[in-house]
Amino acid sequence: MKRTHLPLNGLRVLDAAARHLSFTRAADELAVTPAAVGQQIRALEDTLGVVLFRRTTRGLELTPEGEAGLEALRTGFLQFEEAVRAMQAGQTSKSLTIAAPRDLTEKWLMPRLAEIARGDGELRFVLISADETIDFTEANLDLAIRWGDGPGEHEGEAIESDGMVTIERPGGGVDTRISWPGCQNDDAVSLVRVGDAGLAIDAAAEGLGRATVSELLAAADIAAGRVVVTGGPNPFAKGYWLIAPLPQWRQKKVRALVTALTA
Repeated sequence: MKRTHLPLNGLRVLDAAARHLSFTRAADELAVTPAAVGQQIRALEDTLGVVLFRRTTRGLELTPEGEAGLEALRTGFLQFEEAVRAMQAGQTSKSLTIAAPRDLTEKWLMPRLAEIARGDGELRFVLISADETIDFTEANLDLAIRWGDGPGEHEGEAIESDGMVTIERPGGGVDTRISWPGCQNDDAVSLVRVGDAGLAIDAAAEGLGRATVSELLAAADIAAGRVVVTGGPNPFAKGYWLIAPLPQWRQKKVRALVTALTA
């Protein structure tokens, strides 16, 4: 069934004018002029084909036609308000769904989320592994982190990093280059090739060779002494980006999380 086009602005003015039985007081409530209220009421009367108000010696009065729809109109506006609150509930909730590469989640993201959660015990996180394709609609995501040279088609903010570092096991490992998809030396001639930068760090820590990875990702393993830096940090065009479509990016809970993660 085809829905009737609703003149919502005019109906809102009708509700205010009917409550006050005064165009002047309705105008004060709506922050418009009395003339604008009168224009909206006349336009609504033209649209509906009925007279809604009459001026009498006692002042402004609703016609029977105006009174007939008033109760349903006010119920409808209350339902509109409930619908808006329901839609805003997701923005004000304490649950966030985040998609990120597996290695970044393990090496960098989870420790930071744990620290953030310690400051707010009501926070809840849903973590999804996503290395390349990120579908915000299908996954109902609030935020994603991806490796690349920018936010792409979404809004985004770079996670600060010193660049790329070359690492190996303390005391040295074999003289072999470890490569991973998206690295500086992403080619087929490396003697050791792994699925992501996190595995490259682990392979280097086991003595399988040297890996060049983001300093951001390797920082915890460097600090723990699992690996040592043999080169860099050096600038690199790619890095990790916090991204989201504009509606999600504007949410207060997402902005707060982005601020915390980039602090």
